[in-house]
Amino acid sequence: MPLLRFDLVAGRAPEALTTLLDAAHAAVVEAFEVPDGDRYQVVHQHAPGELVVHDTGLGIPRTDDVIVLQVTSRPRTREQKERFYALLVDHLERACGTAPGDVVVAITENSDADWSFGHGRAQFLTGEL
Repeated sequence: MPLLRFDLVAGRAPEALTTLLDAAHAAVVEAFEVPDGDRYQVVHQHAPGELVVHDTGLGIPRTDDVIVLQVTSRPRTREQKERFYALLVDHLERACGTAPGDVVVAITENSDADWSFGHGRAQFLTGEL
């Protein structure tokens, strides 16, 4: 937790995906102060033309390396979110060569009752976490 869902144009090598996921995880750990072993990531790859990410009038160019990242998380402060955005683009640019304009993030918050990590229990509510 948090849960990260990546939407990408298909075609990256497995090693490149691993590097991308590692870089994103490092940003999560640093910005949200979660344990290093707290890692939930899902990758969805799309054929060219199936991932449309247009600029919203900000003058941000996009390439086929665009990453749309959906983060589902317990509530985070504005400062944590802004730190995450900055760390994420920095880590992705350094590790993968991803242009900062190719990183789009949407964060959805939920509560402790919205998580079950297995065994049919809500571990945040039961005190297991």
